[in-house]
Amino acid sequence: MLLTILKSKIHRVRVTEANLNYMGSITIDEDLMEASSIIENEQVQVVNLNNGERLETYVIKGKRGSGIICLNGPAARKAVVDDLVIVISYAHMSPEEAKTYKPVVIYPDSQTNKLKK
Repeated sequence: MLLTILKSKIHRVRVTEANLNYMGSITIDEDLMEASSIIENEQVQVVNLNNGERLETYVIKGKRGSGIICLNGPAARKAVVDDLVIVISYAHMSPEEAKTYKPVVIYPDSQTNKLKK
């Protein structure tokens, strides 16, 4: 049996763009991806704190240091610029692995989306 466990979380980042005319996904600043151990093309859940919307999509690498959080394609209908979102990834683990796994959770500055020093 495998359990679905929290792997990584980017907690409370601000949406900087919503691009309806893109095929789909979420673009995330590479600094945030690296700090949270989320990789390009990984499936994520995006939770919008402003309107309660939840969606699943995949990650596209954004320009390092830009602070970009851009919902693309249909996801752009689920948020507007300046909404706060949480980006969550999960992993499948055995119960034994899950008991000792420590998720990576980061708390960037929610105004700039930059990592706090």
